Amino acid sequence: MEHLEKLRLLSSASGTEKGEDGVCSQRGGSLRGIILTHATLPNGGHTTLLKSLLTSVCENDCLYCPMRAGRDFHRTTFQPDEFAHLAENLTKAGLIQGVFLSSGVAGGGIRTQDRLIACAEILRGKIGYRGYIHLKIMPGAEYAQVLASMRIADRVSVNLEAPNAKRLPVLAPKKDFERDLMDTIRTISHIRTTHDPISAWKGRWPSSCTQFVVGGSDESDKELLQTSQFLHREHGLLRIYYSALTPTPDTPFANHSPIPHRREQRLYQADYLIRDYGFSEHELAYNSEGQLPLEKDPKLMWADQYLLHDPVEVNTASREMLMRIPGIGPVSAEALINARRIRTITSLSILKSIGIQTKRVCNYIQMDGKYASRQLPLFAAGI
Repeated sequence: MEHLEKLRLLSSASGTEKGEDGVCSQRGGSLRGIILTHATLPNGGHTTLLKSLLTSVCENDCLYCPMRAGRDFHRTTFQPDEFAHLAENLTKAGLIQGVFLSSGVAGGGIRTQDRLIACAEILRGKIGYRGYIHLKIMPGAEYAQVLASMRIADRVSVNLEAPNAKRLPVLAPKKDFERDLMDTIRTISHIRTTHDPISAWKGRWPSSCTQFVVGGSDESDKELLQTSQFLHREHGLLRIYYSALTPTPDTPFANHSPIPHRREQRLYQADYLIRDYGFSEHELAYNSEGQLPLEKDPKLMWADQYLLHDPVEVNTASREMLMRIPGIGPVSAEALINARRIRTITSLSILKSIGIQTKRVCNYIQMDGKYASRQLPLFAAGI
Protein backbone atom coordinates (compact mmCIF):
# COMPACT_ATOMS: atom_id res chain seq x y z
CA MET A 1 0.00 0.00 0.00
CA GLU A 2 1.27 3.49 -0.82
CA HIS A 3 2.54 5.39 2.19
CA LEU A 4 0.11 8.29 1.72
CA GLU A 5 -2.84 5.91 1.50
CA LYS A 6 -1.72 4.25 4.72
CA LEU A 7 -1.41 7.65 6.30
CA ARG A 8 -4.94 8.61 5.24
CA LEU A 9 -6.33 5.50 6.92
CA LEU A 10 -4.28 5.84 10.10
CA SER A 11 -4.73 9.58 10.38
CA SER A 12 -8.50 9.39 10.03
CA ALA A 13 -8.55 6.59 12.65
CA SER A 14 -6.86 8.96 15.12
CA GLY A 15 -9.84 11.32 15.17
CA THR A 16 -10.90 10.45 18.73
CA GLU A 17 -7.49 11.42 20.14
CA LYS A 18 -7.16 14.92 21.56
CA GLY A 19 -4.00 16.81 22.35
CA GLU A 20 -2.68 20.35 22.14
CA ASP A 21 -5.13 23.22 21.90
CA GLY A 22 -6.02 23.62 18.29
CA VAL A 23 -8.32 23.00 15.37
CA CYS A 24 -8.09 19.76 13.41
CA SER A 25 -8.58 19.92 9.67
CA GLN A 26 -8.71 17.42 6.85
CA ARG A 27 -5.88 18.37 4.51
CA GLY A 28 -6.97 18.93 0.92
CA GLY A 29 -5.17 18.28 -2.36
CA SER A 30 -2.64 15.46 -2.42
CA LEU A 31 -3.01 15.00 1.35
CA ARG A 32 -6.81 14.82 1.37
CA GLY A 33 -8.14 12.89 4.39
CA ILE A 34 -5.04 13.40 6.53
CA ILE A 35 -5.67 15.09 9.88
CA LEU A 36 -3.51 18.07 10.72
CA THR A 37 -3.83 19.85 14.06
CA HIS A 38 -3.22 23.59 13.93
CA ALA A 39 -2.19 23.86 17.55
CA THR A 40 -1.21 26.29 20.27
CA LEU A 41 1.70 24.86 22.24
CA PRO A 42 2.27 25.13 26.02
CA ASN A 43 4.81 27.94 25.44
CA GLY A 44 2.25 29.97 23.49
CA GLY A 45 3.74 29.20 20.08
CA HIS A 46 1.76 27.86 17.14
CA THR A 47 2.44 24.82 15.01
CA THR A 48 0.88 22.32 12.64
CA LEU A 49 1.07 18.68 13.71
CA LEU A 50 0.45 15.51 11.75
CA LYS A 51 -1.97 13.40 13.77
CA SER A 52 -1.77 9.65 13.21
CA LEU A 53 -1.71 6.15 14.63
CA LEU A 54 1.17 3.73 14.12
CA THR A 55 -1.39 0.95 13.69
CA SER A 56 -5.18 0.71 13.66
CA VAL A 57 -4.98 -2.93 14.76
CA CYS A 58 -6.18 -3.14 18.37
CA GLU A 59 -6.76 -6.07 20.69
CA ASN A 60 -8.69 -4.05 23.27
CA ASP A 61 -12.48 -4.03 23.25
CA CYS A 62 -13.20 -0.52 24.53
CA LEU A 63 -16.93 -0.36 24.00
CA TYR A 64 -17.10 3.15 22.52
CA CYS A 65 -13.98 3.02 20.34
CA PRO A 66 -14.01 2.87 16.51
CA MET A 67 -10.85 0.70 16.63
CA ARG A 68 -12.18 -1.88 19.11
CA ALA A 69 -11.28 -5.51 18.51
CA GLY A 70 -13.71 -7.32 16.23
CA ARG A 71 -15.09 -4.22 14.52
CA ASP A 72 -15.04 -4.66 10.76
CA PHE A 73 -13.07 -1.93 8.99
CA HIS A 74 -9.89 -1.63 6.94
CA ARG A 75 -6.88 -1.74 9.27
CA THR A 76 -3.27 -1.07 8.46
CA THR A 77 0.12 -0.53 10.12
CA PHE A 78 3.24 1.58 9.69
CA GLN A 79 6.63 0.22 10.54
CA PRO A 80 8.44 2.74 12.77
CA ASP A 81 10.98 3.68 10.09
CA GLU A 82 8.24 4.13 7.46
CA PHE A 83 6.36 6.63 9.59
CA ALA A 84 9.53 8.43 10.69
CA HIS A 85 10.70 9.06 7.13
CA LEU A 86 7.23 10.10 6.01
CA ALA A 87 7.06 12.63 8.87
CA GLU A 88 10.51 13.89 7.88
CA ASN A 89 9.43 14.39 4.26
CA LEU A 90 6.22 16.21 5.22
CA THR A 91 8.22 18.48 7.53
CA LYS A 92 10.78 19.26 4.83
CA ALA A 93 7.90 20.09 2.47
CA GLY A 94 6.70 22.70 4.98
CA LEU A 95 3.36 20.95 5.58
CA ILE A 96 3.93 20.10 9.27
CA GLN A 97 6.21 21.09 12.13
CA GLY A 98 5.69 18.03 14.30
CA VAL A 99 3.72 14.85 14.97
CA PHE A 100 1.09 13.59 17.38
CA LEU A 101 1.65 9.83 17.44
CA SER A 102 -0.62 7.26 19.06
CA SER A 103 -1.45 3.65 18.28
CA GLY A 104 -3.86 0.79 18.61
CA VAL A 105 -2.65 -1.87 21.03
CA ALA A 106 -1.22 -4.81 19.08
CA GLY A 107 0.75 -7.51 20.92
CA GLY A 108 0.22 -5.86 24.31
CA GLY A 109 0.87 -2.40 25.66
CA ILE A 110 4.59 -3.04 26.25
CA ARG A 111 5.29 -4.18 22.68
CA THR A 112 3.23 -1.32 21.27
CA GLN A 113 5.10 1.22 23.40
CA ASP A 114 8.40 -0.20 22.14
CA ARG A 115 7.28 0.51 18.57
CA LEU A 116 6.23 4.07 19.41
CA ILE A 117 9.57 4.69 21.10
CA ALA A 118 11.44 3.14 18.15
CA CYS A 119 9.68 5.53 15.77
CA ALA A 120 10.49 8.59 17.90
CA GLU A 121 14.09 7.46 18.36
CA ILE A 122 14.53 7.14 14.59
CA LEU A 123 13.21 10.67 14.21
CA ARG A 124 15.39 12.14 16.94
CA GLY A 125 18.50 9.96 16.67
CA LYS A 126 18.91 8.85 13.06
CA ILE A 127 17.17 11.68 11.27
CA GLY A 128 18.01 14.48 13.69
CA TYR A 129 14.40 15.64 13.80
CA ARG A 130 13.92 18.90 15.69
CA GLY A 131 10.15 19.13 15.32
CA TYR A 132 7.54 18.74 18.05
CA ILE A 133 6.64 15.19 19.12
CA HIS A 134 3.61 14.29 21.21
CA LEU A 135 3.93 10.62 22.16
CA LYS A 136 1.11 8.54 23.59
CA ILE A 137 1.89 6.20 26.51
CA MET A 138 0.13 2.84 26.19
CA PRO A 139 -1.76 1.14 29.05
CA GLY A 140 0.62 -0.95 31.15
CA ALA A 141 3.84 0.62 29.81
CA GLU A 142 6.90 -0.16 31.93
CA TYR A 143 8.89 2.41 33.94
CA ALA A 144 11.86 2.29 31.55
CA GLN A 145 9.53 2.86 28.59
CA VAL A 146 7.94 5.89 30.20
CA LEU A 147 11.40 7.29 30.92
CA ALA A 148 12.55 6.65 27.33
CA SER A 149 9.40 8.32 25.97
CA MET A 150 9.91 11.37 28.17
CA ARG A 151 13.51 11.73 26.97
CA ILE A 152 12.50 12.16 23.33
CA ALA A 153 9.05 13.81 23.40
CA ASP A 154 7.80 17.36 23.91
CA ARG A 155 4.57 16.04 25.39
CA VAL A 156 3.41 12.65 26.66
CA SER A 157 -0.13 11.60 27.43
CA VAL A 158 -2.07 8.77 29.04
CA ASN A 159 -5.78 8.39 28.28
CA LEU A 160 -7.62 7.77 31.55
CA GLU A 161 -10.97 7.70 29.71
CA ALA A 162 -12.98 7.54 32.96
CA PRO A 163 -12.62 9.46 36.24
CA ASN A 164 -12.18 6.45 38.51
CA ALA A 165 -11.98 2.67 38.78
CA LYS A 166 -15.75 2.35 39.23
CA ARG A 167 -16.52 3.96 35.87
CA LEU A 168 -13.76 2.59 33.63
CA PRO A 169 -15.17 -0.96 33.10
CA VAL A 170 -18.26 0.54 31.46
CA LEU A 171 -15.99 1.98 28.75
CA ALA A 172 -12.96 -0.32 28.70
CA PRO A 173 -13.52 -3.66 30.43
CA LYS A 174 -10.01 -4.99 29.75
CA LYS A 175 -8.20 -2.07 31.38
CA ASP A 176 -7.32 -1.75 35.05
CA PHE A 177 -7.66 1.89 36.14
CA GLU A 178 -4.88 1.82 38.74
CA ARG A 179 -2.41 -0.64 37.22
CA ASP A 180 -2.69 0.29 33.53
CA LEU A 181 -3.37 4.02 33.73
CA MET A 182 -2.88 5.79 37.06
CA ASP A 183 0.40 4.00 37.74
CA THR A 184 1.73 5.47 34.49
CA ILE A 185 0.66 8.97 35.49
CA ARG A 186 2.38 8.47 38.84
CA THR A 187 5.50 7.29 37.03
CA ILE A 188 5.56 10.42 34.84
CA SER A 189 5.23 12.57 37.96
CA HIS A 190 7.95 10.60 39.77
CA ILE A 191 10.39 10.93 36.88
CA ARG A 192 9.75 14.65 36.61
CA THR A 193 10.49 15.22 40.30
CA THR A 194 13.37 12.77 40.87
CA HIS A 195 15.36 12.53 37.60
CA ASP A 196 17.67 15.17 36.18
CA PRO A 197 16.11 16.43 32.92
CA ILE A 198 19.56 16.86 31.37
CA SER A 199 18.95 13.55 29.60
CA ALA A 200 15.77 14.89 27.94
CA TRP A 201 16.23 16.10 24.38
CA LYS A 202 15.71 19.77 25.22
CA GLY A 203 17.13 19.55 28.72
CA ARG A 204 13.64 19.64 30.26
CA TRP A 205 10.93 17.08 30.81
CA PRO A 206 7.90 17.09 28.51
CA SER A 207 4.51 18.33 29.59
CA SER A 208 1.83 15.72 30.24
CA CYS A 209 -1.90 15.48 29.70
CA THR A 210 -4.82 13.07 29.70
CA GLN A 211 -8.23 12.64 28.11
CA PHE A 212 -11.68 11.68 29.40
CA VAL A 213 -14.58 10.27 27.41
CA VAL A 214 -17.53 12.35 28.57
CA GLY A 215 -20.93 10.76 28.98
CA GLY A 216 -20.15 7.13 28.27
CA SER A 217 -20.06 5.71 31.79
CA ASP A 218 -22.85 7.67 33.53
CA GLU A 219 -20.17 9.65 35.34
CA SER A 220 -21.02 13.05 36.79
CA ASP A 221 -19.20 16.28 36.03
CA LYS A 222 -18.31 16.41 39.72
CA GLU A 223 -16.49 13.06 39.44
CA LEU A 224 -14.58 14.23 36.38
CA LEU A 225 -13.56 17.53 37.98
CA GLN A 226 -12.55 15.91 41.27
CA THR A 227 -10.12 13.71 39.35
CA SER A 228 -8.98 16.61 37.18
CA GLN A 229 -8.20 18.73 40.24
CA PHE A 230 -6.18 15.87 41.72
CA LEU A 231 -4.23 15.41 38.48
CA HIS A 232 -3.44 19.12 38.13
CA ARG A 233 -2.38 19.62 41.72
CA GLU A 234 -0.79 16.31 42.69
CA HIS A 235 0.73 15.19 39.39
CA GLY A 236 1.31 18.43 37.51
CA LEU A 237 -0.77 17.63 34.42
CA LEU A 238 -0.69 20.71 32.27
CA ARG A 239 -3.81 19.91 30.27
CA ILE A 240 -6.89 17.72 30.53
CA TYR A 241 -9.08 17.04 27.51
CA TYR A 242 -12.79 16.29 27.62
CA SER A 243 -14.15 14.39 24.63
CA ALA A 244 -17.92 14.14 24.41
CA LEU A 245 -18.94 10.62 23.45
CA THR A 246 -19.80 10.30 19.78
CA PRO A 247 -21.74 7.09 19.05
CA THR A 248 -19.92 4.93 16.50
CA PRO A 249 -21.70 2.38 14.29
CA ASP A 250 -20.97 -1.29 14.99
CA THR A 251 -20.01 -0.68 18.61
CA PRO A 252 -22.03 -1.30 21.82
CA PHE A 253 -22.48 2.49 22.05
CA ALA A 254 -23.91 2.81 18.53
CA ASN A 255 -27.36 3.79 19.84
CA HIS A 256 -26.16 5.91 22.73
CA SER A 257 -27.58 9.42 22.78
CA PRO A 258 -24.99 11.96 21.61
CA ILE A 259 -23.54 14.03 24.44
CA PRO A 260 -24.26 17.76 24.07
CA HIS A 261 -21.22 19.77 23.02
CA ARG A 262 -22.24 22.32 25.66
CA ARG A 263 -21.44 19.80 28.40
CA GLU A 264 -17.91 19.44 27.06
CA GLN A 265 -17.60 23.23 26.93
CA ARG A 266 -18.73 23.66 30.55
CA LEU A 267 -16.19 21.06 31.71
CA TYR A 268 -13.39 22.94 29.98
CA GLN A 269 -14.51 26.21 31.56
CA ALA A 270 -14.64 24.61 35.02
CA ASP A 271 -11.26 22.97 34.48
CA TYR A 272 -9.68 26.34 33.64
CA LEU A 273 -11.13 27.79 36.85
CA ILE A 274 -9.43 25.03 38.84
CA ARG A 275 -6.15 25.12 36.92
CA ASP A 276 -5.66 28.87 36.35
CA TYR A 277 -8.05 30.84 38.57
CA GLY A 278 -7.60 29.36 42.04
CA PHE A 279 -11.02 27.74 42.31
CA SER A 280 -11.54 24.40 44.02
CA GLU A 281 -13.85 21.82 42.52
CA HIS A 282 -16.24 21.92 45.50
CA GLU A 283 -16.92 25.65 44.96
CA LEU A 284 -18.58 25.04 41.62
CA ALA A 285 -22.35 24.90 41.25
CA TYR A 286 -23.74 21.45 40.41
CA ASN A 287 -27.28 20.21 40.12
CA SER A 288 -28.62 17.39 42.32
CA GLU A 289 -27.01 14.80 40.00
CA GLY A 290 -23.55 16.37 40.19
CA GLN A 291 -23.73 17.94 36.72
CA LEU A 292 -22.74 21.48 35.78
CA PRO A 293 -25.74 23.53 34.59
CA LEU A 294 -25.59 23.90 30.83
CA GLU A 295 -27.33 27.27 30.62
CA LYS A 296 -24.56 29.39 32.17
CA ASP A 297 -20.79 29.18 32.46
CA PRO A 298 -19.54 28.08 35.91
CA LYS A 299 -17.66 31.28 36.71
CA LEU A 300 -20.78 33.34 36.11
CA MET A 301 -22.81 30.91 38.23
CA TRP A 302 -20.38 31.39 41.12
CA ALA A 303 -20.31 35.19 40.74
CA ASP A 304 -24.11 35.46 40.67
CA GLN A 305 -24.26 33.53 43.92
CA TYR A 306 -21.48 35.29 45.82
CA LEU A 307 -20.70 38.68 44.23
CA LEU A 308 -24.00 40.19 43.11
CA HIS A 309 -24.81 41.35 46.63
CA ASP A 310 -21.22 41.60 47.85
CA PRO A 311 -19.28 43.16 44.98
CA VAL A 312 -15.49 43.29 44.88
CA GLU A 313 -13.63 46.55 45.48
CA VAL A 314 -11.23 46.60 42.53
CA ASN A 315 -8.82 49.03 44.19
CA THR A 316 -7.96 46.73 47.09
CA ALA A 317 -8.88 43.17 46.06
CA SER A 318 -6.17 40.54 45.76
CA ARG A 319 -5.15 39.18 42.38
CA GLU A 320 -6.91 35.92 43.27
CA MET A 321 -10.18 37.68 44.05
CA LEU A 322 -9.98 39.86 40.94
CA MET A 323 -9.73 36.72 38.81
CA ARG A 324 -13.01 35.49 40.26
CA ILE A 325 -14.86 38.39 38.65
CA PRO A 326 -16.45 37.47 35.28
CA GLY A 327 -14.53 39.20 32.50
CA ILE A 328 -11.22 39.28 34.38
CA GLY A 329 -8.51 36.68 33.83
CA PRO A 330 -4.84 36.39 34.78
CA VAL A 331 -3.65 38.98 32.22
CA SER A 332 -6.33 41.58 32.89
CA ALA A 333 -6.00 41.11 36.67
CA GLU A 334 -2.31 41.97 36.38
CA ALA A 335 -3.13 44.97 34.18
CA LEU A 336 -5.66 46.21 36.74
CA ILE A 337 -3.19 45.86 39.61
CA ASN A 338 -0.59 47.84 37.65
CA ALA A 339 -3.15 50.52 36.78
CA ARG A 340 -4.29 51.04 40.37
CA ARG A 341 -0.70 51.62 41.47
CA ILE A 342 -0.79 54.77 39.34
CA ARG A 343 -4.29 56.03 40.12
CA THR A 344 -7.48 55.06 41.91
CA ILE A 345 -9.92 53.18 39.70
CA THR A 346 -13.08 55.28 39.75
CA SER A 347 -14.86 54.54 36.46
CA LEU A 348 -15.60 51.83 33.95
CA SER A 349 -13.79 53.89 31.32
CA ILE A 350 -10.51 53.34 33.18
CA LEU A 351 -11.13 49.61 33.22
CA LYS A 352 -12.02 49.68 29.54
CA SER A 353 -8.79 51.52 28.74
CA ILE A 354 -6.75 48.63 30.16
CA GLY A 355 -8.67 46.02 28.17
CA ILE A 356 -11.30 44.80 30.63
CA GLN A 357 -14.76 43.89 29.30
CA THR A 358 -16.81 46.32 31.32
CA LYS A 359 -20.20 44.85 30.44
CA ARG A 360 -19.17 41.58 32.06
CA VAL A 361 -17.66 43.03 35.24
CA CYS A 362 -20.06 45.84 36.10
CA ASN A 363 -22.52 43.73 38.13
CA TYR A 364 -19.80 42.41 40.42
CA ILE A 365 -17.53 45.34 41.35
CA GLN A 366 -17.19 48.51 43.33
CA MET A 367 -14.82 51.31 42.36
CA ASP A 368 -13.59 53.46 45.24
CA GLY A 369 -16.61 52.42 47.29
CA LYS A 370 -19.19 53.10 44.59
CA TYR A 371 -21.19 50.63 42.56
CA ALA A 372 -20.90 50.57 38.81
CA SER A 373 -24.06 51.05 36.75
CA ARG A 374 -25.58 47.60 37.01
CA GLN A 375 -28.15 45.52 35.16
CA LEU A 376 -29.08 42.63 37.42
CA PRO A 377 -29.80 39.28 35.79
CA LEU A 378 -33.51 38.52 35.49
CA PHE A 379 -33.44 35.74 38.07
CA ALA A 380 -31.52 37.96 40.53
CA ALA A 381 -34.13 40.71 40.15
CA GLY A 382 -36.85 38.23 41.03
CA ILE A 383 -38.41 38.20 37.58
